[in-house]
Amino acid sequence: MSWGRSGTTSGGFFDLTRKADRVAEIEQALATPEFWNKPAESARLMKEKRGLERFLDIDRRFSFEIEEIETYFSLIDEDPSLQEELEPRLAKFSELIDEAEVKHYLSGEQDDSDCFLQVHSGAGGTESQDWAEMLLRMYLRFGERMGFATRIEDLTDGEEAGIKSVTVHFAGDYAYGYLKEEIGVHRLVRISPFDANKRRHTSFAAVFVFPEVDDSIAIDINPKDLRIDTYRSSGKGGQHVNRTDSAVRIVHLPTNTVVQCQSERSQHQNKDQAMKMLRSRLYDLELKKQNQAKDKIEDTKGEIAWGNQIRSYVIHPYQSIKDHRTGLERGDTQRVLDGDIFAFIKAALKSS
Repeated sequence: MSWGRSGTTSGGFFDLTRKADRVAEIEQALATPEFWNKPAESARLMKEKRGLERFLDIDRRFSFEIEEIETYFSLIDEDPSLQEELEPRLAKFSELIDEAEVKHYLSGEQDDSDCFLQVHSGAGGTESQDWAEMLLRMYLRFGERMGFATRIEDLTDGEEAGIKSVTVHFAGDYAYGYLKEEIGVHRLVRISPFDANKRRHTSFAAVFVFPEVDDSIAIDINPKDLRIDTYRSSGKGGQHVNRTDSAVRIVHLPTNTVVQCQSERSQHQNKDQAMKMLRSRLYDLELKKQNQAKDKIEDTKGEIAWGNQIRSYVIHPYQSIKDHRTGLERGDTQRVLDGDIFAFIKAALKSS
């Protein structure tokens, strides 16, 4: 296996002039017909252009909102009733500042990529498997809030309830940049609905996230290094489930990396998607080899249990969700479990 990447994004967050100049350079390059004969290079530049344009769009929105607010302040002495209109405008401007601040921290090479998120239940059988399914729901709801497109690629049901594991694809602006902050062990404390004696239980589940590799990154995989198996799809699904051996599992033998997909109707489609997942996993492994200090995934794979958690969700005897990395704590547990986790992600980005 070999890999490589060419080019980097330019400029700092507030270097708007340089960003605008770089966009103009890219547009000029893309206007050259022969340039499209280089698909990897054109894909890299298109991705860079989209990222730069996001920052320029924030700047334009800043300028517009500032002009509007200044107008309100210049007229409010003459017409005090404008105070009611000014307050929501200030609230909107505050939200824009939050968005810009978070974008400032999303400067990693792959932060603007789509990604794959995995949830694995820990020890504890049905209780932890039910918790894994609750986390799956939380992340799908978060995806809805952020406008991400989500697709479940592979899911293994629990024996009685919940799930043992799941892989979800998230597509949208900075999907990886946001969700990488969720990597780690998540702990739940509650009265178990599966305990006839209504005792309090502690459950664990682990979350792993890796960026999707696009055409701007070269990953060469030797077919001789792969073992490809097919099997019948399982779990909840359409009419095609359990009728054909359409699900695909691929093992990369040198690294013992395993990926599987059962979300598509045909074996060919599942194989293509599984290969995308494998390329992303292998790229992620290479990144960790280069920078072990930033290895957030392997540090949590050893044991999905007490002492490794990044966040605790307590539903009984009191309501509290606390992030152990940042100290941020919230009491509206149901809102968080409904996908309102942006505050935790923002705090983690600021502290990293």
